[in-house]
Amino acid sequence: MNDNELTKLLKENQKNGFEAVIRQYSAYVMKIARTRLDDVCASEDIEEAVSDVFLKFYYAVKERSFDIPSVKGLLAVIAQRHCTDVFRRQIRREDMLDYNELENMISDAECSDDEEELVEALKQLGKTDCNIFMRKYYFGQKNKDIAKELVMPIGTLNSRISRGLEKLRKILEEGKL
Repeated sequence: MNDNELTKLLKENQKNGFEAVIRQYSAYVMKIARTRLDDVCASEDIEEAVSDVFLKFYYAVKERSFDIPSVKGLLAVIAQRHCTDVFRRQIRREDMLDYNELENMISDAECSDDEEELVEALKQLGKTDCNIFMRKYYFGQKNKDIAKELVMPIGTLNSRISRGLEKLRKILEEGKL
């Protein structure tokens, strides 16, 4: 389906039109997001960014009364701008724990094998999730304070904690097999 057909479908039947846009362009938007965010975001965050792009596209198309020159062009602009914003927010988080700092904190204390295994598993979660877990479970910081300091919606933080716990469980189980 080309852009003219998609635009026509969007005008005639919003639901089917948006489903067709998502089906046709989800890989395209994912490629843009991965290219811009792979170095600074976890895959779940990239998927969330792609969802946000399609939501912004929906509002932009609605605001323009479904009169858009190019579906692909508008999606590309929205995806690039949104991913740039996400990238900038991630880079601004200078107060995140450094892996070397984490290792120094752990090596200063005497650790059992289980604690060392946990530290290694935390590292596998990625910098952002490791930072969240250290703040929450090591320093005892509240979720709302973590979210505020990391400039992250509380719902996103809670989702990352939930997903992170599941990943951590799988990593630790695989290590014991």
